[in-house]
Amino acid sequence: MSSVMTMASMSTYAILGCGSVGHAVAEELEDEGKDVLILDRDEGRVEALRDQDLDARTADISEEGVADMVSERDVLLVLSSDVEANKAAVRNIRQRGGDQFIIVRASDPVTADELTELGVDVVINPSAVIADSALRALETGELEYKAKQLREILTAGETLAILAHRSPDPDSIASAVALQAIAESLDVHTHILYEGEIGHQENRAFVNLLGIELSPLDEEELAAYDTLALVDYAKASDYTLDRDPDVFIDHFEPDLEFDAGFMDVRPNVSSTSTILTKYIQEFDLNLSEEVATALLYGIRAETLDFKRDTTPADLTAAAYLYPFADHDTLEQVESPSLSPETLDVLAEAIQNRDVKGSHLVSNAGFIRDRDALSQAAKQLLNLEGITTTAVFAIADNTIHLVARSKDIRMNIGNVLQDAFGEMGEVVGHSTEATAEIPLGIFTGLETSDDRRETLLDLTENAVRTKLFAAMGVEGGESANGG
Repeated sequence: MSSVMTMASMSTYAILGCGSVGHAVAEELEDEGKDVLILDRDEGRVEALRDQDLDARTADISEEGVADMVSERDVLLVLSSDVEANKAAVRNIRQRGGDQFIIVRASDPVTADELTELGVDVVINPSAVIADSALRALETGELEYKAKQLREILTAGETLAILAHRSPDPDSIASAVALQAIAESLDVHTHILYEGEIGHQENRAFVNLLGIELSPLDEEELAAYDTLALVDYAKASDYTLDRDPDVFIDHFEPDLEFDAGFMDVRPNVSSTSTILTKYIQEFDLNLSEEVATALLYGIRAETLDFKRDTTPADLTAAAYLYPFADHDTLEQVESPSLSPETLDVLAEAIQNRDVKGSHLVSNAGFIRDRDALSQAAKQLLNLEGITTTAVFAIADNTIHLVARSKDIRMNIGNVLQDAFGEMGEVVGHSTEATAEIPLGIFTGLETSDDRRETLLDLTENAVRTKLFAAMGVEGGESANGG
């Protein structure tokens, strides 16, 4: 039906085969004042159409003469349930040299391909259209039901703690901000909590520019909240709290041990921000600029600006948010200034890089600002031919490692888990991950000034060997400039 409506600039139409589908299209076009000719071989049906003041004529649409009858029409809708008759009609029209825009009804994908080869512009499969409509109605109904459940759980208490995943990324933060907006619209007092640190410069800029208030998790204080919600939590945190969450919303299936009263897990979308956008719409909130900007950035960051695993739901959510968002703020968030130490770390990582195939591993030496590793890993991913980067350095008797990947065949979180999971703490997912490994596991040495070079040599060899092995390559070629 939507294909018909796009032909608004064309003035004359013909419907070939007028069953229930054709009749519905004819009535809609007539209501819009369009000039519509209807052809059908069923004389009784044609008579009934004429009784409704429709221009209907008896004709077998598979016969060659029909092409002459519709030669002056701009748009042809071949909507008979007889697919072979539809093929014959299209063949005759195209053989006559007609260049009309043709929309044809098919019965299955094979028939659709055959009709396309005959020169059809648009093929419609009514079964697929009905199925799509049913699925959309189902999704709408499920969302309405879920929103009602969420409302009941949130309003059962007066206070809500929303826990983002450890060292939260934009998707987790934005999802928490959106759930906070929903809860506070229901007069529920809400705090956003997190573990770890907000390390990446983009993430800090995101929080600061939008004035997002987050508090470090205090497990003793957590007991004072009536309700606990986890958002975007599954793949970046282990659940160790003493109480079960009341709400769990994520785009990853959880491997965590808990029993939540309300769960909404949708692996068919690429960000939790997309899910929360749907709830914002369902609750019919007056969307603030800050929440819209946060959610849009959450979706963009999680999908690598719509270049990774983006689904129609992500695009629809982003399109809804776009008019409400502050795009100047988004630009500032996405282009934070680099600190002098970040530039130093990046220079060191470039100088020390080892490359094997499309995989790059580098040692950035001793650092103070661990966030600089994230920036270096991100920047090195822009090098030609590189799909995976891992940058590590030493700070506070710990080896800190940050890895990024745009290789769809690799889950970098699993790579780090295989390499270092038994030695230290690994957090991350398919495209970004971090590891913290106690220095003594590799060296048995402390970071005294006189042993710095020895430490670097020992850790460099051990970390690189394990990383390249976990990535499936034997070793790295030294790539100082190459």
